[in-house]
Amino acid sequence: MNLSFEVLQALDAIDRTGTFASAAETLHRVPSSLSYLVQKLELDLGVKLFDRTGRRATLTHAGRVVVEEGRRLLEAAEDLECKARRIQHGWESELRIAVDEIIPFDLIWPHVSEFYKLKLDTRLHLSTEVLGGSWDALLTRRADLIVGAAGDPPQIPHLVAKPIGSLRHVFVVAPDHPLAAIPGPLTLDVVARHRAVAIGDTSRKLAPRTIALAANQEVLTVPTLEAKLAAQIKGLAAGTIPECLAIEPLNRGELVKKEVLGMRELTHFYLAWRDDESGKALQWWVEQLDRPDLIDDVARQRALQG
Repeated sequence: MNLSFEVLQALDAIDRTGTFASAAETLHRVPSSLSYLVQKLELDLGVKLFDRTGRRATLTHAGRVVVEEGRRLLEAAEDLECKARRIQHGWESELRIAVDEIIPFDLIWPHVSEFYKLKLDTRLHLSTEVLGGSWDALLTRRADLIVGAAGDPPQIPHLVAKPIGSLRHVFVVAPDHPLAAIPGPLTLDVVARHRAVAIGDTSRKLAPRTIALAANQEVLTVPTLEAKLAAQIKGLAAGTIPECLAIEPLNRGELVKKEVLGMRELTHFYLAWRDDESGKALQWWVEQLDRPDLIDDVARQRALQG
């Protein structure tokens, strides 16, 4: 290969300084060594790179092309060296963050913006998981960090799980739903006779998780919390929903809250990762999100969204 980073650096310096002597001083070389590099390259390529008739070394058209393309190669090589050093010092080349469906991305974007200001060249991959899918993403290593994983942590090797708060769930139905007309608290048996709506769990290896569903109950499965809420407002099914999402529809009379005896009302959420492959980028994100009241921000954000 005729081109080398050494000769590309020499060409860049000659073009920037205007003379072989100045370029040699910049590169801490003797002028004759630069002249030899350039002449050898011109001979090898069969093109003239510099017009030497004047006092300054002027690039020919071919020389200009070589210098400009060479600079791009030098920049790419420098970026590669920086990336290698960052990886060596613990900065990951890629970080995969799985965000539970309950967490609005409006809470994540400010951290993404601050992370990019670090100029680390760490590629971020954000995904959404539902119910046990967050834990499953960590188990199967399709995520390095999970934000807002719901329910008790499963047995995952090297798991670190930090509580970030809890949400209260309420059982709601449309005003014209049959369960709305039943006086007093409902029993689980009565609820099980009616269609429920649930978000599809995204687990691949772990057993799917469900919230407040009976074994033989008819279930309408939807992909998002918004779709679940819409199905309940339309009277298509009954079910629990985070209270922060139900406040406005309840105030507007679109939903009716019902007490269900024996139904769990509180769900705990976690920030979790595996400490066997914990790099500096992951630790940066943990520092931003490791707050015991993070879900309080989620509740406020969801309530504002109506």
